[in-house]
Amino acid sequence: MEEIQSQSEHYRSSSSSASSPASRVPSSNFFYLRKQGALRQPISFEDSPDWEDNTDVEVRVEEGGDSINTATTPISPSLSKLNSGSLPSPPLPEGAVVARKIAGATIVWKDLTVTIKGKRKYSDRVVKSSNGYALPGTMTVIMGPGKSGKSTLLRALAGRLDDSANTYGEVFVNGVKSSLQYGSYGFVERKNTLIGSLTVREFLYHSALLQLPGFFYQKKSVVEDAIHAMSLGDYANKLIGGHCYMKGLPSGERRRVSIARELVMRPQVLFIDEPLYHLDSVSALLMMVTLKKLASTGCTLVFTIYQSSTEVFGLYDRICLLSNGNTLFFGETLACLQHFSNAGFPCPIMQSPSDHFLRAINTDFDRIITMCKTWQDDNGDFSNVNMDTAVAIRTLEETYRSSADAAAVETMIHRLTEREGPSLKSKGKASSATRIAVLTWRSLLIMSREWKYYWLRLILCMLLALCVGTAFSGLGHSLSSVGIRVAAIFVFVSFASLLSIVGVPAQLKEVKVYACEDSNQHSGGIVFLTGQLLASFPFLFLISISSSLVFYFLVGLRNDFSFMMYFVLNFFMCLLVNEGLVLVVVTILQDIFWSISTLVFVHVVMMLSAGYFRIRSALPGPVWMYPVSYIAFHTYSIQDANIRFEPAILNCCERLVSIAITWDCLKLFGPWSCPVGQKAV
Repeated sequence: MEEIQSQSEHYRSSSSSASSPASRVPSSNFFYLRKQGALRQPISFEDSPDWEDNTDVEVRVEEGGDSINTATTPISPSLSKLNSGSLPSPPLPEGAVVARKIAGATIVWKDLTVTIKGKRKYSDRVVKSSNGYALPGTMTVIMGPGKSGKSTLLRALAGRLDDSANTYGEVFVNGVKSSLQYGSYGFVERKNTLIGSLTVREFLYHSALLQLPGFFYQKKSVVEDAIHAMSLGDYANKLIGGHCYMKGLPSGERRRVSIARELVMRPQVLFIDEPLYHLDSVSALLMMVTLKKLASTGCTLVFTIYQSSTEVFGLYDRICLLSNGNTLFFGETLACLQHFSNAGFPCPIMQSPSDHFLRAINTDFDRIITMCKTWQDDNGDFSNVNMDTAVAIRTLEETYRSSADAAAVETMIHRLTEREGPSLKSKGKASSATRIAVLTWRSLLIMSREWKYYWLRLILCMLLALCVGTAFSGLGHSLSSVGIRVAAIFVFVSFASLLSIVGVPAQLKEVKVYACEDSNQHSGGIVFLTGQLLASFPFLFLISISSSLVFYFLVGLRNDFSFMMYFVLNFFMCLLVNEGLVLVVVTILQDIFWSISTLVFVHVVMMLSAGYFRIRSALPGPVWMYPVSYIAFHTYSIQDANIRFEPAILNCCERLVSIAITWDCLKLFGPWSCPVGQKAV
């Protein structure tokens, strides 16, 4: 304890010197601390401005009722008034859309512990005995440094942890120990998974069709509500971007589109992992003001934050501060500042509260302290960063456990769980047939607008057909030309199938969107693959008919319409089977390097066992003959093409025998020898 007290006194003195009146200008735009036991009254700093009378944020459970009433009033001056709604609202213009009210839900977690084996070197417990709650119409933020358990706690509350994680403790929804049902909550991942070739309205409309049951025209109002809720009206008809060298929407607007996708379900609870991820200060403030407006409709918001500015910090209602899985504080935003002051780590007057919190509990700063011990600046040593974070973490944790804030949290948890409220029911889902139709139409739009998807393949296949056709043109009609034409067919079919790899990057983008939708139960594996294959039909047929016709006439195959269409359809089926193979590999691996490597290897193995380099019957029985040669689609494509090949009329023993040269016949009696020594007529 002596070490803790000495460290606290040292940091208190450094913080006081950092906020001396000689170097700080008083301003009401900064947060100040309050005296112990008087949370609603300001404490006295030498340079603190005069404070106005402030009221409280009162949360009460009505006797005899199931609802929780929240009365939000000003708790701090200046920017904190945004948090309370004390600033006068501007009048609504004529024709303005009024936000739809949402019946939020109360989330309570009690003694919640999450263990993940191998997650950390020193302990498997990622979250340790966390307590807290989230109320309707409020924003509850989970803050902490990297690897502190923020995202794990958020996923535990949403019921989205991996199978390798073990959860202990209790999670209550409206006072009932249960998990959240489909449609009652939304979860937004940290990274944006959007479709750049669609407009904002198109993207949200297709998302609504995938999530909600009912008729198509009923989804338009839901989409417009989501656009209005996230302030995306000016960007509704603009492409999201990120493709074809187009800039698209800024990062802040893309982030709001990701949140709007979950709002089409009108959830009571919304979980967001890092809503300010990769956003600048202006975009971050706009995002939080938008979320504050969304919370005012009654929705319960719970999200994680790594760091925020002073303005953004003033918009939070409650904060859960984590470090190495330990809860250092849970309560109102300004009470957290008081908590740090009580522990001996007051926030300097000109420093952002979130910066101060992370400075005190982020162990990565210890490396900076080690460096600063041997460095000095013009004014002396770095006394303002000379603080052991391990001591600060232990001090804050011990102070919180014995504080009135922890007791208030336990009391509130008891009140919220002693009576059961209305249960959240699962909302209906769209049927599988509807989802297949929606995914097919959406994929058609994407494929038609994304030139790297099929248009590039069309150009490459045309060039391949032109190259192979000119290289094997002018063969004549001798028996020796039959084997050469077989080689041309083999090269054309094999390399045209291999060119499907150029579409892997575009398909990988859609697979990532599918993975996000599947995690939210908006789609499924079979539904996604079926929709993708159906959408590829017109493009694959266009590729097959355009490139195969060029190849067919240049090589000089039989001049007959039925044979020509048979060759086109055979090539189309080859491309279709190959497209299914590419989709399965990309969906399973979800990595561009390993997907391309795997597809190249599979195509090489199939070409070796197709029967061109060696007769199928002569292939080794295990592996190559069975099952590889029967799995390889090259085998059937090339064999069927040669069954309908131009017939060779052989003069054998003064008898004209007309046969259709099959694949094995060509290898046995092909260009190398004729069993009767006759030439083809």
